[in-house]
Amino acid sequence: MNDGVLTAQRILEAAEEVLRRYGPAKATVVDVARALDVSHGSVYRHFPSKAALRDAVVERWLHAVSAPLEQYAAADGPAPQRMRLWFDALRLAKRRKVLDDPEVFAAYSELGAESRAVIARHIDVLLEQLGRIIADGVARGEFEAADPAVAARAVLDATMRFHKPAYAAEWVKPDDAAAFDGVWSLILRGLSART
Repeated sequence: MNDGVLTAQRILEAAEEVLRRYGPAKATVVDVARALDVSHGSVYRHFPSKAALRDAVVERWLHAVSAPLEQYAAADGPAPQRMRLWFDALRLAKRRKVLDDPEVFAAYSELGAESRAVIARHIDVLLEQLGRIIADGVARGEFEAADPAVAARAVLDATMRFHKPAYAAEWVKPDDAAAFDGVWSLILRGLSART
């Protein structure tokens, strides 16, 4: 066995591959250990349970979505454009997960249903980023929102069809971009500062 240097990152990469190969119903910690040529005890030293390992896999996937969005939340410039870029990047990241790697996406969807706390933290990250963009827009006089956090929740809820995995079948429809543009216009009108 190869019980040498084993990192959480290596385990997560192997777990993702095992999930891709076997699916969540059949993938086990023993399969992950076998893929790494280590004992399953070595995996358990990093992740105390199968559930903890699965949560970490979901968290890794979701971080790959939310981390690149930070650039738009942290950027300078007009809030409407930053928010549109943020949503375009969010939508593209989710679509890539569905279209480029459907096996992993299917596994993610199933595991995500089990990982409610991980999903809630991901949504909190998205809301925090979106709330900062809206707050910047209010400070710049571009948006009106009494509470940017409440506005962020409303905007995220209004756009769920375009980024929530449950709606993935809608994303490949030819009118998806036009549908998002329609919702986007309503959001901008609702947030725009009145002169």
